[in-house]
Amino acid sequence: MKSSGINAEYGGRISFYMTCSGEEAAVIGSAAALQDVDTVFTQYREVGVFLWRGFTLQDIMHQCFSTHKDNTKGRQMPIHYSAKKLNIQCVSSTLATQVPNAVGYAYSNKIKGIKAVTVSYFGEGAASEGDVHAAMNMAAVLRCPTLFICRNNGYAISTKTEDQYAGDGIAVRAIGYGMRSLRVDGNDLFAVHRAVSDARKVAIEESCPVLIELMTYRVGHHSTSDDSSAYRSIDEVNYWNKEDSPVGRLGLYLIKHKLWDNDTEQSYAKECRKEIMGAFNLAESSLKPSPYLVFDDVYDTPSSTLAQQRETLHQHLQAYGEHYNLGDYDV
Repeated sequence: MKSSGINAEYGGRISFYMTCSGEEAAVIGSAAALQDVDTVFTQYREVGVFLWRGFTLQDIMHQCFSTHKDNTKGRQMPIHYSAKKLNIQCVSSTLATQVPNAVGYAYSNKIKGIKAVTVSYFGEGAASEGDVHAAMNMAAVLRCPTLFICRNNGYAISTKTEDQYAGDGIAVRAIGYGMRSLRVDGNDLFAVHRAVSDARKVAIEESCPVLIELMTYRVGHHSTSDDSSAYRSIDEVNYWNKEDSPVGRLGLYLIKHKLWDNDTEQSYAKECRKEIMGAFNLAESSLKPSPYLVFDDVYDTPSSTLAQQRETLHQHLQAYGEHYNLGDYDV
């Protein structure tokens, strides 16, 4: 799916794409440790959380291509998924805005007596934002059952960790807020799962926040708008991609315990490729959202001004619709 999305952007078929290459264990291991009742506020590398909870490949492709079946109605740039029915809030590119939102949600659950945690994912670069400080302080003071999951992948776009902070990473900051924290090998799927499971239990039983720092590495470019060869060597990337890859490490474990082999790998890869391309082709050939959707969801009750603007658009399209390829839209 990663290569399909990247190639689609480079080919001009979608406008943007990001991957979680090298961070798969951090994302999937944590997602598997949560319960469906837990509400998740992701950053933008947690597509695995969506998939784990039931967001389908077709849902992903419809969103990336902004089709009429995109549940964000074509209003978001690619990879900004949303799944209310799966208890996952909409992705936002603005760094760290999701962190205080997660704390507020957790505080609301606490008041209502809901036994669940609220989870906020972010990178070590986003941890430099003031929103993270405010959120952690509020969570600690109000004892909100929140899991702060920081993916420390070594880079904030092109800025290495040593140029981001002088202290010992992110986990140690929890001391200043009076909250618990732990640092985990983020490339070890089982370690991540155990750590998040234990943290979730503590957060619920003691009604308190927990900060988890997952040490990993961003193998891919920051996004399709980035060329990481400008600020790091190919040897550095190859080391992490080959010697300490979370997928490779899990594969070796499964093979050792006779749960996986090369034939199964090839067969599964072929099956996944077929499913991905099927979803890709269907989304690319689907209609775009109706232009009239721009007037929806602005107000709970549409205003007379909006109604007038909608009618103006309708009259305009009636008169000049042939200039807008309306056959491509769900009108």
